[in-house]
Amino acid sequence: MFLFPTKMALLHSFEKSGNWLFRHRGIVPVVVFAACSPLLLWTAPLLHYLFCPTWLFAIVTIVAILTSLAGMAVRAYTIGTTPHGTSGRNTDKQVAMQLNTKGIYSVVRHPLYLGNYLMWLGLLIFIFDLPFLVVVSLVYWLYYERIMFAEERYLEKQFGQAYLDWSLTVPAFLPRFRSFQKGDVPFHFRSVLRREYPGLMAITLCFTGVDYLRTFLLNAPNTFGDWVRPSGIVCLIVAVVVLVLRHLKHHSPLLAAEENRD
Repeated sequence: MFLFPTKMALLHSFEKSGNWLFRHRGIVPVVVFAACSPLLLWTAPLLHYLFCPTWLFAIVTIVAILTSLAGMAVRAYTIGTTPHGTSGRNTDKQVAMQLNTKGIYSVVRHPLYLGNYLMWLGLLIFIFDLPFLVVVSLVYWLYYERIMFAEERYLEKQFGQAYLDWSLTVPAFLPRFRSFQKGDVPFHFRSVLRREYPGLMAITLCFTGVDYLRTFLLNAPNTFGDWVRPSGIVCLIVAVVVLVLRHLKHHSPLLAAEENRD
């Protein structure tokens, strides 16, 4: 197994497994979440209907949505202000044409992974299952710790002492806002629209799926109106927006105007 090699130094084994996870970072979290989702069949109805007052559930829902939106905002700001050749969607290998040290990278070394976690954390809060939240958070930590290790090894080889000096002053995952330095790249909204719509669709589908599963576990739908829920309406709207953005990306110059930044 790549996670437990026996004939190489731990340094190299961590780097190797981190690179493998990096190449599959868009798939593994979804598989892990899908594998754990059956827990909803046992915990969600019990927590929602027996132990959670309506007002508390409403507050938790709002906090969950805001948390996921915060994660999307972190990702959007990172992608919208990052120079060409970094923080891309490359999956074959590590890519870094320059070292980012300003903007959000003056606050945290891995802002995209922080944004990812906040997006997933919002969904975990929405599930309203504390043990599930803790387990998935631990899996996320172990998973992305290897990826971050591999990325930082690559950056150290690529930029040497400049990277080491920067990494000693900027935290890896928990932001230090007081160290913020304004970046040189203005915010490019087109880049965000072009690159972030798959994540928006994915997290919307997850919220909607959890909402429908939790609702219909105890209340089987009898009429068409039972199927029309606020989450379903929002999901439909997001789906239309995503389809429009995808069409513009592939068939219109509108979102391709800054394509050279990716």
